[in-house]
Amino acid sequence: MNEEILININPQETRVAMVEEGILQEIVIERANKRGLVGNIYKGRICRVLPGMQAAFINIGLERAAFLHVSDIVGTHLEDNENKEISICELIHEGQTLLVQVIKDPLGTKGARLTTLISIPSRYVVLIPYSPNMIGISARIEKEEERKRLREIVLEYMGISEQKEVEEKQIEALPQMGVIHTVKDTAEIFTNNATLEQKVNNLEGYGFIVRTAAEGVSTARLKADIAFVCRLWQDIREKEEIMSYQTLVYEDLSLATRTVRDLMDTTVKKVRIDSKAAYLDIKRFVNKFVPDVASQIEHYTGPQPIFDLYNVEEEINRALERKVYLKSGGYLVIDQTEAMTTIDVNTGAYVGSRNLEETIFKTNMEAVQTIARQLRLRNLGGIIILDFIDMLDLEHRRQVLQTLEKCLERDHTKSYLSDVSPLGLVQMTRKRTRESLEHVLCEVCPTCKGRGSIKTAETVCYEIFREILREAQQFESQNFLVLASAEIIDRLVDEESTHVAELEEFIGRSIRFQVETSYIQEQYDIVLSPREHSI
Repeated sequence: MNEEILININPQETRVAMVEEGILQEIVIERANKRGLVGNIYKGRICRVLPGMQAAFINIGLERAAFLHVSDIVGTHLEDNENKEISICELIHEGQTLLVQVIKDPLGTKGARLTTLISIPSRYVVLIPYSPNMIGISARIEKEEERKRLREIVLEYMGISEQKEVEEKQIEALPQMGVIHTVKDTAEIFTNNATLEQKVNNLEGYGFIVRTAAEGVSTARLKADIAFVCRLWQDIREKEEIMSYQTLVYEDLSLATRTVRDLMDTTVKKVRIDSKAAYLDIKRFVNKFVPDVASQIEHYTGPQPIFDLYNVEEEINRALERKVYLKSGGYLVIDQTEAMTTIDVNTGAYVGSRNLEETIFKTNMEAVQTIARQLRLRNLGGIIILDFIDMLDLEHRRQVLQTLEKCLERDHTKSYLSDVSPLGLVQMTRKRTRESLEHVLCEVCPTCKGRGSIKTAETVCYEIFREILREAQQFESQNFLVLASAEIIDRLVDEESTHVAELEEFIGRSIRFQVETSYIQEQYDIVLSPREHSI
């Protein structure tokens, strides 16, 4: 797979586009006034404990208090606690200060989601300070010899012999968060405090996850990465001791830098950056920590905007539309709601050439690839319901689900799929750590208030008639002035003119109309005016 990463930077926002074979697959947007918080570490203060929810609200200095569930508190994952339910009141109390890490950005009206199970990623490893002697190896490293080699390097650095029992886990999905520091901090910590043979105190109390990027790297480079991330953790703990609560202890890397660090692999052929300053910063970072990919970083100076190279702007606009058309003539309908996202598959103009079952199967198979791309492109998360066209053949159902699973392997975000139900539905979940593309770029429609539809002009006219009747019963000496949008007034004086005349005759009063250009279709007012008396 030939991949490129395009990075567009301006003072207001940073946009990162992942392009595969010339087609946009992912877009991440971070605005200067709404930087993502995932990966940031705060010293927070517990402002409320809710035993009934087994959760607490933590003040970390944001607009809304952040949420901490009991399952995200250190101490609840020990083997001794597996068979008993622990009350959150046994672990924390109001007024207590905690070192916490953001695992989900604030979404809508919800505050950030926190954990005390800190994890600090670097290029090749993730340090898990509160998981003693745990070694995890990314499941994407498939060769058993390589897995063993990497494990032995970590064990050697930790000073643990191969004979000593160490918990080893195969990690299915690694945390998608950046190193908790700035580029400047990284260089200082690495230069001043880390050498290849330096051992950080009490390494046996730490756990490590070896990331996919570590496959094939030298022993020296992997050890250097471990030394850096351990020293970084010590630096964070030292800052925690001197800082007051509700304070940011360490901030994540910029979007551009963490993209290069997390997504650079053998499939990425080039990273193009249109900002000279950002290019130089990333180049310094890469030269220091991942020099193997330095030649793939390029400063884009072309005459056209960088996102015009692969029609990225046009693809972003299409990703905001409700309908997605398939090449065959079928289409998807994607609806996001508060509770879940639904994706409906339709044959549309595709009629096939053999029989109905084959037509349905081919449409569903084509839809699978588009669905996998749209999940990434729109960053859809939470509960997702896929409504495939009903398939009678069980083998067809199996193939559709198997193809969907394979298409989702390219997705960097963890997801879970259920089997195809008898109704042809597939229930799935996709981890949500940041807002969807629609929520980032759009706001609720002021006309429909998020309903997705508005009342017809006919409906509004009949509401006006009922309101006039109601007013006429209360105010006998008044005439009426109707203020409404041009669409409503046009209908009242045209199609509904007969009904207006009948209503005037029935109530014995005149009705006048006035267009208000600022009114939306559903908005109207009925003004009571004195009768006009002749002298």
